[in-house]
Amino acid sequence: MSAFSNPSARKLASRGAGAVTAVVFAGLLLSGCGAGTESGDAAKTPASSTDRAFNDADVTFAQAMIPHHQQALEMARLANGRAEDAGVKKIVADVEKAQDPEIRTMRSWLKAWGKPEAPAAPEGSAASGGHGGGHGGGGDAGGSMAGMMSEQDMKELAALRGKAFDRKFAELMIAHHEGAVEMAEAERKNGRDATARKLADDVVRTQSAEITELKKILGRL
Repeated sequence: MSAFSNPSARKLASRGAGAVTAVVFAGLLLSGCGAGTESGDAAKTPASSTDRAFNDADVTFAQAMIPHHQQALEMARLANGRAEDAGVKKIVADVEKAQDPEIRTMRSWLKAWGKPEAPAAPEGSAASGGHGGGHGGGGDAGGSMAGMMSEQDMKELAALRGKAFDRKFAELMIAHHEGAVEMAEAERKNGRDATARKLADDVVRTQSAEITELKKILGRL
């Protein structure tokens, strides 16, 4: 007689098969959960600025370009009620449109990187209580920033109106933009953060074009 012709044997066999099925199903569930966790972790990898790789050149670029942009915006604000040339007014509008958002972007990088907005003042500088300092036109983005105007430059610009203002504005903004392009070129060469280097590309492209326009304006004034 077959073992399975006995009702009790059939019941035991059925229970055994059910137990095996339950174990296999539980195993599949566990392996499925494991796979889901791995893909979830992989999905979390990059994108946020805190995860991006950066170096000292990126930090220096942001710390130097923020006040550089701020001064360009100060110069642009002086054009209100003083500028006469349509070309100058267009440059002013372009500066305000581009550089204010860029300042906010660079501040967000520094915050994400855990870095201060302003670098520590070098020994002997005016900011550290020593001598020297000032805006000057040095090429080192981490020290005196290229193309920055002095307080006297800004006072002289504010005192002008009409064509005299347009001429002085164009002269100063050319020098200012050339300094920004110099710093952006250094970032493109030495920076590591892809987003910072992209912004440097934008600075070189847009401000080089504006330099060309400002030189044309000077030629006709």
